[in-house]
Amino acid sequence: MDKPVKNYWELRLEDLKASLEDNNFETYIAQTSEEARDLVLNNIIPKKKPASISWGGSITFTSTGLYHELKDRTDIDVLDTYDKSISMEENLERRRQALHTDLFFTGTNAITETGILINLDMIGNRVAALTFGPKNVVVMAGRNKIVPDLDTAMDRIKNYAAPVNNMRLDMKTPCAKTGFCEECKSPDRICNNWTITEKSFPKGRINVVLINEDLGF
Repeated sequence: MDKPVKNYWELRLEDLKASLEDNNFETYIAQTSEEARDLVLNNIIPKKKPASISWGGSITFTSTGLYHELKDRTDIDVLDTYDKSISMEENLERRRQALHTDLFFTGTNAITETGILINLDMIGNRVAALTFGPKNVVVMAGRNKIVPDLDTAMDRIKNYAAPVNNMRLDMKTPCAKTGFCEECKSPDRICNNWTITEKSFPKGRINVVLINEDLGF
């Protein structure tokens, strides 16, 4: 067989797509980050017709190039929460206002094989938008986020995603030094708000774009 690894992941993603759709998530598969970007720009946005958009912190979202494609749109009201020229006070206000947008972009920390999204946030704006607020949500997820079950998801987040993100953000937490969760009491702790999203409600409100690449943490 030619390209067995590619074939393996295509089968895994198709199985996961079916599980997500059983849980009322509108689901797409893209083979590359560029294809995922084009899918959003040429399919999802025209279909949803948002008057306003925003996003939560997501390396996967930025890796697709969508941030640079969307941040300067003039035909849509854009709430840019990545804008480094504004104060933290203004940034927090934008994050609050982002919960009222028509379309919100985010990533996910893990997806189980049964089609459940698991996330852990510091402030909670990302998981708040996933749960309620924006009319529609688009979750961008690389194949590396797939895990067998809830326990594996939580272990992945605590002992991989969180330490790496703490290192990336230069947070002063024990895991940034050791690489392992120590259930810290640091003021910089980013592990504060868990969400387990078993189904999309209403059906199709949450859109998941599965990408056949390793993206994000």
